[in-house]
Amino acid sequence: MKTKQKIVIIFLLMIIFSSNFIISQTKNKANPEIGKTARYCNPLPMETAPGGNASGDVTVIKEQGKYYMYCTGGGAWVSDDMLNWTYHRVDNVPVAPDVIMYNGNFYMCGNDCPVYKADNPLGPFTGIGEWKNTPGVEGGWNGAFDVDIFVDDNNRPYLYYPGRGVSGIFVVPLDPNDISKFAGPVKHLFGFNKDHIWERYGEMNEYTDVAWIEGPWLQKNKGTYYLQYSASGTQWKTYAEGYYTSKSPMGPFKYAPNNPLLRKTEGLVTGPAHGCIVEGPDGNLWQFYTIVLSNPPGGRRIGMDRVIFDKNGNMSVKVSDTPQWAPNTISDITKGNSGSVPVTINKMRAMNALSKVSSEQPGREAAYALDNSSGTWWEPSPKDSMPTLTIELSPATRFDVVQLFTIDAARIMFKSAGRGFGRPAFSTQSKPVPEVYQYKIDISMDGKTFVPVLDQTQNTISKNTIFEEIPPIKCRFVRLIITNWPKTSPLGVLEFTVFGKPADSLPAAVAIPKFK
Repeated sequence: MKTKQKIVIIFLLMIIFSSNFIISQTKNKANPEIGKTARYCNPLPMETAPGGNASGDVTVIKEQGKYYMYCTGGGAWVSDDMLNWTYHRVDNVPVAPDVIMYNGNFYMCGNDCPVYKADNPLGPFTGIGEWKNTPGVEGGWNGAFDVDIFVDDNNRPYLYYPGRGVSGIFVVPLDPNDISKFAGPVKHLFGFNKDHIWERYGEMNEYTDVAWIEGPWLQKNKGTYYLQYSASGTQWKTYAEGYYTSKSPMGPFKYAPNNPLLRKTEGLVTGPAHGCIVEGPDGNLWQFYTIVLSNPPGGRRIGMDRVIFDKNGNMSVKVSDTPQWAPNTISDITKGNSGSVPVTINKMRAMNALSKVSSEQPGREAAYALDNSSGTWWEPSPKDSMPTLTIELSPATRFDVVQLFTIDAARIMFKSAGRGFGRPAFSTQSKPVPEVYQYKIDISMDGKTFVPVLDQTQNTISKNTIFEEIPPIKCRFVRLIITNWPKTSPLGVLEFTVFGKPADSLPAAVAIPKFK
């Protein structure tokens, strides 16, 4: 065979192989499968470490195919897929950090700090410009808080920042040669509007004249500028996010008709706001946001969900608290929900339930680990060396059929060890402790014979929120056994959620009597 013929054959084989691979990938994305296709679940299970805690005010940037996350609490997290994040120590991370890459350098800014500069997204970051601890930006923008630097397509940088309270959002162009300096006058874009009820202060948005407008983030999409902002205040579960749109980074901006963009006041994911948008590995936009825990004020975690634009250019984000298909796994981004639902909520209190617990403290009963709230928790006895929680998934009267479920994942939220509920690692607080929890999950059909489906008894990774996939399996009982935990404070389980779908059923223990 001649050399040219060989080259042609090899080229044709490469085309056939590539075509088959693309078809296979497209088919997999069109038909994701639980147990085979990756998923995520909010709150995100972020690694914690001394000097780093993913506790809100999140900024994520994409650089050279990698994702870098910065949060209040210090440190940075790096990922290739936005699904698995690895913690890296980074010094000088301020409260509410904002990081950008501009003209070959990385700039980091935040609350009560100078502008920092580095040649690497992981630092080291060193201060530039003159630091002026002013209450606003009048003496130099180092005094601003909740800042966001946006670089337009023409490489012009702009600073967005909130005032105080009801003041609203401001913008100012920055000097391209020194972004710690202004390049023009400050412009006020919009303030608190009490007709926007979701902006109002309070757990029921009951304060008609009080609000805290903060956390701006500018995103450009198809020639339109989307300016996000947060209200009513980070201590409320009504904390939410809205947006305005404009055709210019300097405005004027128009209030979006489908506000608020992010809002959820019930369940484990509440108070979603103060975040950012980044392009995911699938080429679509993703929203990251702060999650406000129910108790105490300021306890926070991180969440993310897909950004969707309708035909009119309106932006929307469906805040989720159940397993969703991971980035780059589905072809239709409007169908991100994997269909698994919680099957354990309130199963300790249901009628005729065979659920049981090894121990519980007064006022910290096991039922609080299954109530779908981050404001309550189960606390075992200090003498309980291996706390165990057994849940019957089909609590029913003896006249009802026994409903079985196919479970496929579990989420555990722990009360942060020695740090309250994951509050930021400010210098005035105690030194963070590693939050390594070891545990396993067993299942059973009869409540007597159990088999393991998840074993993390050798876990060494520090996390206070865990999400684990479980190979889909049918069962009636689920048992959580905690084998080790940080001993710096009492063990607290904020929530234990098992996800799955209804399966078949077994006959009732007692037949329903027939009356003539």
